[in-house]
Amino acid sequence: MAHDKLTIAVLGPGGIGGLLAALLARAGHRVVCLAGEETAATLDTHGIRVRSGLFGDFTVRAQAATTLREPVDAALVTVKHTALDAALERLPAAALGDALVVPFLNGVEHPAVLRTRYPADLVAPAVIRAESTRVAPGVIDHGSPFAEIDLAGDTVPRDRLEAFARALSEAGPATRVLDDEAAALWAKMSFLAPFALLTTHHRVPIGDIRTRHRDELTALVGEAAAVSGACGGPADPAGALARYDAFPPGTRSSMQRDAEAGRPMELDAIGGALLRAAQRHGVAAPVTARLVRDLTR
Repeated sequence: MAHDKLTIAVLGPGGIGGLLAALLARAGHRVVCLAGEETAATLDTHGIRVRSGLFGDFTVRAQAATTLREPVDAALVTVKHTALDAALERLPAAALGDALVVPFLNGVEHPAVLRTRYPADLVAPAVIRAESTRVAPGVIDHGSPFAEIDLAGDTVPRDRLEAFARALSEAGPATRVLDDEAAALWAKMSFLAPFALLTTHHRVPIGDIRTRHRDELTALVGEAAAVSGACGGPADPAGALARYDAFPPGTRSSMQRDAEAGRPMELDAIGGALLRAAQRHGVAAPVTARLVRDLTR
């Protein structure tokens, strides 16, 4: 990654993947979107159209394929956790060369999965803070007034992380490199889990959760913070509650949208992973357990 312009594969050009693919392509990088035949054909024909208050409305040409067949500098893995195993067939290790593998997935367990398929020193987990939705193949609505990325990778050379962080920042999303992979992943997990589980369980947006279900939210935030702290992540329940209170009241989680649309939910990757970590560290999580149990029915 010594040269200025990179070749980047994006596995799963949905809400996050499509936004990043479009921003990187607009910045002059060569981007190859990996998707199913129908989506790939649409992208090849129409490109990617982004609607964003932060980055503007724009359309970029897109190169698309169903399987990666050439070395790249980096491969972004931006599919849902429920589709991960099948999607990785589009990203064969033999074709990657020495590319960084950068997953933008919910949860905390996926880096270990990826390190069984790709070289451990090339897997660089990332966390993105942005609300971005694919409303149709190749059409992305970026609704949040921010897009921020934390990039980590305990086994990845620091200079490679810094170089890729610069490319992302120059394309648009403010990106920083963090020293501790677990802390980066748990910082998001401990905030996402209460939001996702409660909005999905009660079928209401965050405004109703923080008013009508405040006690439940407070209890779940405390459990998530305790598990995060035991796993080496941040433990700041008061800070998490303050962030929820600052959200627009109509904000819904992606898990809630998936449930409403009848799509598979990332329940195991979020709630299940939180419970498994709690069990490993002997942390009580009764509210989490009840919500996961109810949502599994």
